[in-house]
Amino acid sequence: MTDDEIQLNDPQTLYRRWEAAQWNPFEIDLSRDQDQWSRMEERDRALIHWVLASLMVAEERITTKFSGLVGAHGSEEEASFLATQQVDEARHMQFYARFQDEVIADPGKVAEHVARSREQISPAFRQIFDVELVQAHEQLVANPGDLATKVRFVTLYHLILESTLGLTTFRFVTDYLKSHEMLPGFVDGYSKIHHDETRHIGYGVWFLRKSVREEPGLAPGAIREMLRRLLPSVAQSLAPSEEPGGPDLDALGVSGEEIRDFALGGLTRRLEIIGVPLTSL
Repeated sequence: MTDDEIQLNDPQTLYRRWEAAQWNPFEIDLSRDQDQWSRMEERDRALIHWVLASLMVAEERITTKFSGLVGAHGSEEEASFLATQQVDEARHMQFYARFQDEVIADPGKVAEHVARSREQISPAFRQIFDVELVQAHEQLVANPGDLATKVRFVTLYHLILESTLGLTTFRFVTDYLKSHEMLPGFVDGYSKIHHDETRHIGYGVWFLRKSVREEPGLAPGAIREMLRRLLPSVAQSLAPSEEPGGPDLDALGVSGEEIRDFALGGLTRRLEIIGVPLTSL
């Protein structure tokens, strides 16, 4: 699936799709990646180190700061689907940790990988994942029945983290690796993760559109509030070369403007479907 093919299905349909889309992070063939890693140029290795650092921190946070949404479910069908998403996030983290262990030859516990990864992420990235996400999750845990709190959390989690940041990173990193025929095992696992994420995003857009239609006096304002607060940090996160410790984007063969345009285009389309156009912010 691509970003344009995200379908707005109800949670029960999404659950059935999850059952049909199982994969094992320990069955991905990494043998060619192991052979290629030692022969890759330092510039390419530095790029992959940065990508993995961002993904490890992101997956750790979105795995451990998600249970509040499961507790805020509106139906049994929604609870079932949301439970599958938490399983997906843990599986993704396991794949990235395995890649670190077996390809980069840096064995360690998942927590050790995450701790090292935190040393490479930007302040803007840290603001989104370590501050905004943590606070939004705490508020949802404390107020599971409050629709505005749930709308703000889904806006952050599904519309910003998984859609705007996640899909953009996947697009440009995998395009680069495929064009250079590098790390096919990583591309395979990352593509399976991407497939999972499009299913998650489908839920987020479905829920936000439903909330806007059913609570027009509440939901649009909650979405706008979260976006106004987050978009400056999002813009900075999408320009990592300008951040301390960020990679050289020239290695990808794209400009920061191209990356931001792709991200903004996707966000604009999803907001139109939800019923809260970006121009209304």
